[in-house]
Amino acid sequence: MASVPYICLCLAVVLIYGPRFLGFGAQLRQPEGLDNAYPRAQQARLTGLGARAQSAHMNGFEAFGPFAVGVLACEARGVDAGRIAWLSIAFVVFRSIYIGLYLGNVPTARTVVWALGLGAASALLVLAALG
Repeated sequence: MASVPYICLCLAVVLIYGPRFLGFGAQLRQPEGLDNAYPRAQQARLTGLGARAQSAHMNGFEAFGPFAVGVLACEARGVDAGRIAWLSIAFVVFRSIYIGLYLGNVPTARTVVWALGLGAASALLVLAALG
């Protein structure tokens, strides 16, 4: 169980960049092709699935920080490995569902699942604080 949180950290990074590939594909399909000189401006003009994919990608960065800090802080404080593992798995599962809901344009359910993922990351931070 001790390696599970570290595997989840790696999976969480993959979940950040997975949606980016869809956004990149949407940029390539633009009439002007990929604007590599001003990619952020082009990303801001995306619509539909491409825009949602880009937003899911950016949200992944926002979610990763608290999760990663929580895992590492729990490890440093000697929190029970099983608790860290289960919360890490929960975070990755919630983030995976979140991305699917984002890409599928299901905003209300997406928000609920986002909150559950934040809850898992927050629980890790609280466990680390309590030691």
